[in-house]
Amino acid sequence: MATQVEIRERLGSMGVVSILVIQNVEDALRVGEALSKAELSAMEITFRTEAAAEGIDRLVREFPDALVGAGTVLTIDNLAAARDAGAQFVVTPGLNPTVVEKALEIGLPIYPGVMTPSEIEKGLSLGLEVLKYFPAGNAGGVPMLKALSGPYRHTGIRFIPTGGVNGENVLEYLALPLTLACGGTWIAKSELIQAKDWAGIEAIARETVAAIREFRESK
Repeated sequence: MATQVEIRERLGSMGVVSILVIQNVEDALRVGEALSKAELSAMEITFRTEAAAEGIDRLVREFPDALVGAGTVLTIDNLAAARDAGAQFVVTPGLNPTVVEKALEIGLPIYPGVMTPSEIEKGLSLGLEVLKYFPAGNAGGVPMLKALSGPYRHTGIRFIPTGGVNGENVLEYLALPLTLACGGTWIAKSELIQAKDWAGIEAIARETVAAIREFRESK
């Protein structure tokens, strides 16, 4: 199993975590295949459907080079289900100290959602190095993250902006020193999954990879 440092480095290298809401395991596997082909295989399977745990389990086993996490982890039971399914990291919409402390206890990387300086400082007090910034667009987006850089950049904290991030603004977020990677649904939209447009998902993923590579090489 990858270490926390390795997971962090891989997320930073890819730059994007695709957030997936899946209704059945077969769809999860086909999306996982499309993302892997495009070399953008960091994905977060949200615990919003009954298929989430099994989807994570199958993805981890059938795509061992992918980085598969569990999202919308709200409870200790969700956390246990994610761990048992083989999730390599978990993401939460908010910062629940009980869930965070349990994740740290069992050694499962966790990226809880924060929106305010007080929540950021709570995360720092718990020893976290990566936080999800959510909902990024509604919470001030790029200008807000720029403002937060002043008091927090020296701490080494990094963020995964999620919520309102898309193909049009992802590079603006990735240009920020506080951003580790971005989370979003724009690559594997629910409508594309429902339409079983695996080629369309792969095409968007490839476009995103190419855009990130070009952006980074130009810096």
